[in-house]
Amino acid sequence: MATSVIMPALEMAQESGRLVSWLKREGESVTKGEPIMEIETDKATVEIEAPDSGILGGVRIKENDEVPVGQTIAWILAPGEKVPSVPLDEPQSGRTSTLQATSTAPKPQAALSPATLEISPVARKMAEEHGIDPSLIKANGKRIEKADILAYVNATQSSMTEPSTFSSVAHLTPASPKARRLATQRGINLSALAGSGPEGAVLATDVPLSVDLGKDAAPGFETPGTVWRLMAERMSASWTSVPHFYLVREVDASGLIEWRKRVAPKIEERIGINPTFTDLLVKIISFTLRDHPRVNASWADGDIRWNSEINVGIATAVDEGLVVPVIHCADSASLSEIATQRSDLIKRAHQKKLRPADISDGTFTLTNLGMYNVDAFDAVVNTPQAAILSVGRIADRVVPVDGQVAIRPMMVLTLSLDHRVVDGVRAAQFLDALASIIEDPWGLLS
Repeated sequence: MATSVIMPALEMAQESGRLVSWLKREGESVTKGEPIMEIETDKATVEIEAPDSGILGGVRIKENDEVPVGQTIAWILAPGEKVPSVPLDEPQSGRTSTLQATSTAPKPQAALSPATLEISPVARKMAEEHGIDPSLIKANGKRIEKADILAYVNATQSSMTEPSTFSSVAHLTPASPKARRLATQRGINLSALAGSGPEGAVLATDVPLSVDLGKDAAPGFETPGTVWRLMAERMSASWTSVPHFYLVREVDASGLIEWRKRVAPKIEERIGINPTFTDLLVKIISFTLRDHPRVNASWADGDIRWNSEINVGIATAVDEGLVVPVIHCADSASLSEIATQRSDLIKRAHQKKLRPADISDGTFTLTNLGMYNVDAFDAVVNTPQAAILSVGRIADRVVPVDGQVAIRPMMVLTLSLDHRVVDGVRAAQFLDALASIIEDPWGLLS
């Protein structure tokens, strides 16, 4: 019997999802648990696994299409089985634009409205990059696609009588889809880049992080990607709806440094991964949350939800924005296991290979900017969680020790909290317990 492949809901508030790419083609065999597509959410681009084994068929949406969660977008069929006949809601393209047809040039086909026309995200980007007026394009379907842009370019090139008459349509620079997306986001002209791919194609690694506009250049604009845009929306919603308050504590990191100096070489020798301060903090945080379950709770539609697991998310910066991969059941994991999971999650986050389980069910978040020489900062609560811990750099400071002036490696902790879940006293008790273990971690080590 055919098994439906649906647009998954990767979080409670998600209403729709955007297909980034199919990893399997229609008609190909798939195995249950094998990645078959990439879906973009506000947290990350994640791989979705096949719900069953069989043949992928009845694919209903294309790359960049956005559809409601729960909608069937393909089927896993048995050999010889036909695709079930089920109505499909019209997918919404992630970047579909409605453009006014103001030109006196030949109009699109009659199937399109004379006043408006639709264009796919890829075709729109190609038109923008190469100075093509979309109203001049004749679509072969319900909307203008990449093939229509290429056909227009080829037709225009073949009919040219003078080179100058084609000045508005540049030669289409060969480039990977990701390179085109990055170039558009960063305002960089693809034709000006030297490609390192086959036949000089521009790859993502060829696109610089920024472009020097010069001191006299006019201010530009950047269209954020879906991950960044939805991240901004979520942070705005959290900031405006959650009653934040903050507690700050400066701690002596001498014990933490010594602990890592003694433990890290042994772990690295055994598993090949050198534990970071972030790994140590995840271990200490999860252990402390055992005795302070209120800080590990969540706000859920007017109720306080007590979470049965302690799952610590690690805020991670990637090209597309911010993702928060999660160390599940961190309180019961060893330091070696935490280091292994963290290393794997961060690597796959940068490769866009995170799975839904990797970013779900977090109950507390750690954000560490110490490696960027930040002393201290306030973070926005990652709803529906109740708290997030911000960690600054370890720096030598003059402090009093037993009535004497001394220099100690100090670190600033800032705890951001949702006052609907945690009050000041409970938060202070958690932060005090956390600081005590950081300053004297030997008990936890034993």
